[in-house]
Amino acid sequence: MPEFQYQAINSSGEAATGSLSAPSRSAAFKSLENQGLMPVRVLEGAAGARAGKLVRGRLGGAAVAAAPGSQPLPKLKRTQLILFTEELADLLDAGLPLEQALKVLEERQQSPLIRRISARIRSEIREGASLSQAMLKAAPNSFDELYRSLIAAGEASGSLGILARRQAANLTVMQDLQAKVVQAMIYPSFMIGACIALMVVFMTVLVPQLTDLLGNTGQGLPLATQVLVTVSDLFLATWWAIALVAVMLIIGLRAYVATPRGRLAWHRLQLRIPLAGSVLATRLYAQLCHGLGNLTANGVPLLNGLKLMAKATSNLHLRRHLERAAVMVGEGSSLSGSLRKTAAFPDLMTDLIAVGEQTGHLSKALQKAASRYDKELDGRIKRLTAMITPIIIVFMAVIVSVVAYSIVSAIFQSVGGLRNRL
Repeated sequence: MPEFQYQAINSSGEAATGSLSAPSRSAAFKSLENQGLMPVRVLEGAAGARAGKLVRGRLGGAAVAAAPGSQPLPKLKRTQLILFTEELADLLDAGLPLEQALKVLEERQQSPLIRRISARIRSEIREGASLSQAMLKAAPNSFDELYRSLIAAGEASGSLGILARRQAANLTVMQDLQAKVVQAMIYPSFMIGACIALMVVFMTVLVPQLTDLLGNTGQGLPLATQVLVTVSDLFLATWWAIALVAVMLIIGLRAYVATPRGRLAWHRLQLRIPLAGSVLATRLYAQLCHGLGNLTANGVPLLNGLKLMAKATSNLHLRRHLERAAVMVGEGSSLSGSLRKTAAFPDLMTDLIAVGEQTGHLSKALQKAASRYDKELDGRIKRLTAMITPIIIVFMAVIVSVVAYSIVSAIFQSVGGLRNRL
């Protein structure tokens, strides 16, 4: 049975050291806790054999203890991930060892999913894995490669608590950016839906009733009313075909977008949509500058950081250009020059990055660019909501005015015909 050397703190707060035999490192931790000791460090002797199979971690290539039979956990939501990161940073800043900090999260967190993930990460750490490796093994869907790279940088530099705090702040910024874009689209979407509903009511309810009413008078209909009635009759007769064609188009477009070529075309089109495209592009630029600035500021090499940001970029069109830029940077080009050659990024961004490269403060230049695009995003969202609202209102007013004119003119013509008869 393997022999483990340990350092712990007893119930009196005094340091205790010694050795014990246990089947695994995790069992050694549990044995110490049963003795009323709080483990600080548990190391296996050179003669001991690691329990369980070993798999190679993607970060650093270190061995991570396997957990046979463990079921994959659901992915943490963005708010849950921020909460986990913030609380872990608070506990580490308070002086708790990593294993004990995870134990507190496991026992006291209100979210069942965070408790389960904390327990699984803690189990992997007890088996000798680093935190970044334990995250990869325990919950790879919740902690992406970008997140784990920052954690690995914090472990290597001995500033895990500081890095966790910065990561939580970065995640919060990303969430705020996404929330701003979503909120900017809510009101226009509601207005468009209301306009469509209004048109359906006109065509299916109001116009047929008007046709019946005017038909009883025996009077002819004005040209505008005839056009409106014709469109209404056509809609009522072929609504099922219109709905079928619409459903088929939606299914076909979704199938096309699911292909690599279609997804690339759709993501390229997203950035060219009037008004909304500039908002989406600005959000992506801000995320790129925030993420890359955070990585370079925490010791991640520029080329590695650029590759990580390329993988983390949701827009496939910009991802392709970032991958091209990463290849050029790997060949010795500057970051600003590489981004400029792709012709996919604004001149302001590349100019700020060039200044940072010349002064040796690239991370600060990236953070300055990120702040610049945060402000620009706020401005674009305000302009979007300010412009799209009157556009939709004018469109709805035109529709209502045309329908109202058709109805009123038909009524006046019918009333005039009845007066002539009398």
